[in-house]
Amino acid sequence: MPIVKVIEVISSSDKSIDDAIRNAVAEASKTIRNIDSVYVKDIKAHVKDGQVTTFGLICKISFRLD
Repeated sequence: MPIVKVIEVISSSDKSIDDAIRNAVAEASKTIRNIDSVYVKDIKAHVKDGQVTTFGLICKISFRLD
């Protein structure tokens, strides 16, 4: 049975929530192998002049240890 570790990361995007999740996984994948899942813990959007400018996420990324 593999051991799974969970880390918490903050990510953002000026496009969408989906893009922010993909950014989190892409950045974590640079130094972490065996990523299994992403749990979005919190979502927020920054607003300027009545328009959403960026989306921010706090994600928990799970990965298996070798």
